[in-house]
Amino acid sequence: MKGGDTVNDEKLIGLFEARSERAVEEASRAYGGLCRSVAMHILSDSRDAEECVNDALLHTWNAIPPQKPRHFSAFIAAVTRNLALNRYAADHALRRGGGQVPLVLDELSECISAPESTEQVVDRMALHDALEVFLKGLPPKHCTVFMRRYFSMIPVAEIADELGMSESTVKSILRRTREKLHDYLEKEGLL
Repeated sequence: MKGGDTVNDEKLIGLFEARSERAVEEASRAYGGLCRSVAMHILSDSRDAEECVNDALLHTWNAIPPQKPRHFSAFIAAVTRNLALNRYAADHALRRGGGQVPLVLDELSECISAPESTEQVVDRMALHDALEVFLKGLPPKHCTVFMRRYFSMIPVAEIADELGMSESTVKSILRRTREKLHDYLEKEGLL
């Protein structure tokens, strides 16, 4: 692991379990960009996003062990996302220009109606096996669009540009996928 070598997820988790200080450095090198992207799409402020990434690395340090995530990238991205959403709520980022959070939650509220707040439903669903099964059943392109929008909270225009699609195609995929998700959750008795 000298020079430009990268650490795979298994070795990275091993560094955390061994309490090696290199674990944080390697995690930052491997997934710092991903975490910054997730935090920026929620917070829309580079300093807040950087603090969120640092908090995510600390949280990860404290969580492993005892936790041993199967997919380190998904684990640290989820930690970052949750910390960014908490910071967003605490700082009332909407008054500083908003971002994608209100739009994304409003879109999801169309297919999820429950007495809980939409944020609570999204967090609960993210942990639920049913959502994982649903996502695995989607065509790969639809899954990518859905995750980019509702996990990473990326604007529709940016998703369209990244994936070489029109905005109307992305919106159509999102609308149809939300409808399918709603039907699936009803069928599974989760709504």
